[in-house]
Amino acid sequence: MSGHSHWAGIKHKKAANDAKKGKVFSRLAKLVYIAVREGGSGNPDDNPRLRLIVDKCRLANMPKDNWKRAIDKALDTSTGYTPMTFEAYGQGGAAVIIECLTDNTNRTGPEIRNLVEKCGAKLAKEGAVSYLFQRQGVFTVNAEKATEDQLMEVALEAGAEDIVDQGDFFEVYTSPNAFAAVGEALAKAGIETEEAEVKLIAENSVEVGLNDARKLTNLIDKLDEHEDVQNVYANFDVSDEVAKQLEA
Repeated sequence: MSGHSHWAGIKHKKAANDAKKGKVFSRLAKLVYIAVREGGSGNPDDNPRLRLIVDKCRLANMPKDNWKRAIDKALDTSTGYTPMTFEAYGQGGAAVIIECLTDNTNRTGPEIRNLVEKCGAKLAKEGAVSYLFQRQGVFTVNAEKATEDQLMEVALEAGAEDIVDQGDFFEVYTSPNAFAAVGEALAKAGIETEEAEVKLIAENSVEVGLNDARKLTNLIDKLDEHEDVQNVYANFDVSDEVAKQLEA
């Protein structure tokens, strides 16, 4: 079991609030699109990653027609989204990665650059900060839904690499290759997940003070509001005291 992260706890609470907003459906639709394109199938029974995302859609009460349209769009090779990734230097020495899906790269690039610079950060060259992250599967489980022992028995046996106790919830980490197997094992054991996604995880974090943390949080919030932004990753963390002030 690894140590917990204060910033992870703050992000978890933010995600719960974001789930109440309409944008969650747009993001889920794009996750469905990615799962179909990368998995090569629009049938959840033949595409484990898609099956997990469809379950996530259902948990978010996303209408069936919405995610079915996303599957159809992904299967139509004449249309679709283009992935774009931006790297940036944030306050306090933090590294930031912004993943987008867009149908207009000429629009998205300048808009992301403008947002980053307005928030006091700076775009970096490709590869400047991405080496600080690695792609992993992550499952978030509410602490009321499963115990640490249950997760260790089910997830680790299925191939999970680590389980992190974040207080109100657990994070189960896997390699991308073991993601589907761990997801299926959790589902078979009746353990409900709040999040199931393959994403970038910082290998090391830098602790920042309150002023920098507020600026970084503002940057992430502004990026999250952009319709083409799918994920924002950063490698900073905060102390107990700063976490309390950010949540106040």
